Amino acid sequence: MERTCVLLKPDALQRGLFGEIVHRFERKGLQIVGCKMIQISDPTIEEHYAQYREKPFFGRLKEFMQSAPVVALVLEGVDAIETARTLVGPTKGRTAPAGTIRGDFAMSLQSNLIHASDASATAEQEIARFFRPEEIFAYEKVDCCWVYAEEERK
Repeated sequence: MERTCVLLKPDALQRGLFGEIVHRFERKGLQIVGCKMIQISDPTIEEHYAQYREKPFFGRLKEFMQSAPVVALVLEGVDAIETARTLVGPTKGRTAPAGTIRGDFAMSLQSNLIHASDASATAEQEIARFFRPEEIFAYEKVDCCWVYAEEERK
């Protein structure tokens, strides 16, 4: 099974969308193996958004990401990265397709509710950035046999 990192940004919490967003991942069949609420520190923001550090909007992005707690999730499943990103939708909320999290709930480019890892290497780095190994749990969900065919569970 593949793992991915998802961050519910401050606007998701402020707008009361935590439950709705998590529900969509669970309904799809992704398993939550890590979950915690955090206040992101300056060094963590600078590491997470390193590619934007020199951009003129970085200060606003940093302020936004520290304006309220963030919920960090580790999701697990077959093709978890691609599946999560499909559910999340494109970055720009107002043009994201209906049915995606951003398409249904976001209008902004920055205040777009959620971050999802874009590749396997990125997911590994982000999981390590936000979670200690003991904060990630391995357990068998009882509905796994109903979510995946037998050959997909191996």
